[in-house]
Amino acid sequence: MSISIPRVITRGVVFIHSTPAVLCPHITWALESALGQRVALDWIRQPLGPKLLRTELSWAGEAGTGGKVASALRGWDNLRYEVTEEPSHGNDGSRWSHTPSLGIHHTWTSAGGDAVINEDRLRAAISAGKSDLTVLAQELDRLLGLDWDDELEPFRQAGEGATVRWLHRVG
Repeated sequence: MSISIPRVITRGVVFIHSTPAVLCPHITWALESALGQRVALDWIRQPLGPKLLRTELSWAGEAGTGGKVASALRGWDNLRYEVTEEPSHGNDGSRWSHTPSLGIHHTWTSAGGDAVINEDRLRAAISAGKSDLTVLAQELDRLLGLDWDDELEPFRQAGEGATVRWLHRVG
């Protein structure tokens, strides 16, 4: 007798904040491979670079799909992106942020979208900071991905006519 484990479905968004045009077909193929379906991406000009493009894609899939998508996009030069996965039954939400200079950063997210630092990481930050509040603040900023947010923020700004995506709670 086999026991069927129900699939947990969640949603997320892929934000390609900037990429050279030459990578667009490769990004499409990577997303199709990770999501297991064809995707249609509407590329628009990224105002921060004359040869850069941007796009967004909402997705739905099994819990863990966000990690597959982030991994599929990892490693290309000059690609800035974020992948979100909403919390679902039995699973935390996540956000992966990537910049060419910093690489990839992962953080768990709450149902409200706040970054969450797990207990072990928090204890390690406190230990590293010892009694130096400046070091503790730096460790917390690293865990929260402040450097990634600072680098990505100008690219997050939507250009004129950009679409707006509303995230919905799953579960």
